[in-house]
Amino acid sequence: MEVPTQFKRMQELVPEAYRAFLDFDKVAFKDGAIPSKTKELIALGIAQITQCPWCIQAHTGKAAKAGASDAEIAETIFVAMAMAAGAAWSHGGVVLQCLQEHKGA
Repeated sequence: MEVPTQFKRMQELVPEAYRAFLDFDKVAFKDGAIPSKTKELIALGIAQITQCPWCIQAHTGKAAKAGASDAEIAETIFVAMAMAAGAAWSHGGVVLQCLQEHKGA
């Protein structure tokens, strides 16, 4: 899929909403209480969890441009891995509860 082409189409179809999203995104990622580099690393970790290849590509580049080192980016990957494993682990408890409810225990 040619994402840039589709983004352009979105912009043509709903220009006001498209611009509003870009404006919001710009504000959300600017330096504040959390530096933009940290925000980009957070976004990269979330992109790993949501498995969005375009977000991974964009936020890897933005994190590097914001000053993130290769080691910081690599650690972000492992934090995302731990979060995904943790989510599966905690949802295992939901499975066991559902199993108990299914068996009437």
